[in-house]
Amino acid sequence: MNKRNLAFGRMNYILLAIGMAIVIFGFILMSGGGSSEQAYDPEIFSARRIKVAPLVCLFGFVSIVYAVVYKPKEKHTDLQEGSQDTIMSK
Repeated sequence: MNKRNLAFGRMNYILLAIGMAIVIFGFILMSGGGSSEQAYDPEIFSARRIKVAPLVCLFGFVSIVYAVVYKPKEKHTDLQEGSQDTIMSK
């Protein structure tokens, strides 16, 4: 299979993996014990769970979107040179 037929390049997959790791880390920050009927745990309303973890997850999801739309720059200059030749010949 030709590399040009693939939807994503290597860098896209690396960025996707980084984004997924950030999202998983955000969900780990949100996890923890909860309150029960017998005991109230005020830790469920900590800043880590309410503010930090959702922002980390949001950053992870934004980075995943960026990884999907990321398009690496082409290294080939043959197309640019050919287009200049056709413009100059007219």
